[in-house]
Amino acid sequence: MPFAHPVRSAVLLVAGAVLVAGCGAGGPAGPSGGKGPATGGSGEAAGPVALDNCGQRVEVPTPPRRAVALDQGSAEILLSLGLADRMVGTATWTDPVLKGLEKANAGVPRLAERYPSFEKVLDAEPDFVSASFLYTLGEGGVATRERFAKLGVPTYLSPADCVGKDNSGDGDGVRTTPLTMDTVYGEVRDLARIFGVPERGEKLVGELRARVDKAKAGADFGGASVLYWFSDSQGPYMAGCCGAPGIVSGVLGVKNVFDDTKEEWPQINWETVADRDPDVLVIADLTRKAQSAESAAKKIEFLESHPVTRNMTAVRKKRYVTLSGQAMNPTIRTVEGIEQLAAALRTHGLTR
Repeated sequence: MPFAHPVRSAVLLVAGAVLVAGCGAGGPAGPSGGKGPATGGSGEAAGPVALDNCGQRVEVPTPPRRAVALDQGSAEILLSLGLADRMVGTATWTDPVLKGLEKANAGVPRLAERYPSFEKVLDAEPDFVSASFLYTLGEGGVATRERFAKLGVPTYLSPADCVGKDNSGDGDGVRTTPLTMDTVYGEVRDLARIFGVPERGEKLVGELRARVDKAKAGADFGGASVLYWFSDSQGPYMAGCCGAPGIVSGVLGVKNVFDDTKEEWPQINWETVADRDPDVLVIADLTRKAQSAESAAKKIEFLESHPVTRNMTAVRKKRYVTLSGQAMNPTIRTVEGIEQLAAALRTHGLTR
């Protein structure tokens, strides 16, 4: 999977086809199943955990003490669960860490801003590895899950990148079933179980649910139309119907102008974008340097100067909503996306 989304090289395209057997649309991977953990006196789990994850059986004999999170979304879940003292590395960042986690994150080594080498990960002596995207744990990414397994290191892949999703073709995959926050909540619960802290997982899920309820309470946005632009000004990656932006749109009752495609992040030309003429432009504000127009400022500069886009309604009225890349990925920060878009729609008077 790309570096929080759309940055897919020729190598990545090949990798997607090779890896579909390991975590394609055919492998159900919901929250967890199988052997449950023992419970210690504190009420939190302390024993072995076994669960089905993206078509693979994951067995973790004891709660990890030296975990590596290979994508920012996965790292932020572990940090939010209060597990910084059990993390020995993170990698593949697109944004500053989630607010409130700065101190915890500062104590965890960053192995690389993008994908670390397999050797770099092994140098950290991990006893558990997690990732948000299929590509990260595949050929062309860091290493395959099988390669880690041969060394006795269990791995966990976010179900959001394999449940109801076909990664066998080109691009960033196709959603065969719309993603929901329940899949993200399932990932939180899985990781909390694996680390022996299920009560923390339930607490975090409860907090996220409450924030979603508050963001949408009493709002009627009248089906306002929105467009989600992640990256690249030359061949822009816009959100299709059914990934994380689909969650945001569905919760708030707005219309994604490209909800007629199930591709995760199709590349769409600017003429087509202008024809759809959305009421609001939701744009990713990335700190990485992988493509053209990564930051929100660069995206807005492009929109207001390009002859095709500068006359769009949202551009003329400066109806911009800037989100972190992680808020536009299927992570716990998708909730942040719901909150910020709801607030912006109110600010722009798009309620009724």
